[in-house]
Amino acid sequence: MTDYAKTSRTTLKRAWRRGSYERATVHAIIDEALVAHVAVATEGGVMNIPTSHWRIGEQIFIHGAAKGRSLLALENGAEACIAISLLDGAVFARSVFAHAVNFRSVLIYAKGQVVADGDKERVLKAFIEKYARGRWDHLRPLTEQEMKATKVIAFDLTEVSAKIRTAPPNDDDLEYDVWAGVVPLALQPQAPEECLKADRSRPLPDGLLPHLASPNS
Repeated sequence: MTDYAKTSRTTLKRAWRRGSYERATVHAIIDEALVAHVAVATEGGVMNIPTSHWRIGEQIFIHGAAKGRSLLALENGAEACIAISLLDGAVFARSVFAHAVNFRSVLIYAKGQVVADGDKERVLKAFIEKYARGRWDHLRPLTEQEMKATKVIAFDLTEVSAKIRTAPPNDDDLEYDVWAGVVPLALQPQAPEECLKADRSRPLPDGLLPHLASPNS
């Protein structure tokens, strides 16, 4: 598996040792994260939209209202800058400016492509399966109106870089009598809260948020 090619925009200049162009590293960050921030220039100005995302091979996808301004801008050829990040720890040092965070992030530059109606259901299935494997086949089928009202945008993973920090505090002020170290941070699922509108309770299915650790692990 080859690395992503560096470009003038993805080549890290500061803290360049934290950069990665490995496909496996990029894919892992994209797949674990639940939110992407998509910045795009629209007729009304620059918009930065937090949205769910998912990946199939060398493309990532977002979806939204068919008439939404940001998606219309992407459909009309506007370029997006997509930021995806995971916060792994707060880094406490002995001096102010040595404080930091441990993180994993991906930055993507790409123009969007509207997913054709005939392929939309396959792509949306992958979205649901990111959150709960095997769930799609148990759900009510999509209606024609739902499909018409929803636009799915694909972005090729071509101009991409990852940036990662996994380290203790970077300071040598050992003479100061203050605690220093890392406080790990992680997104953890809590106890599920069932919707009780139906006539009876249903058993909790396996595989909800499969890429996150169990609350009891």
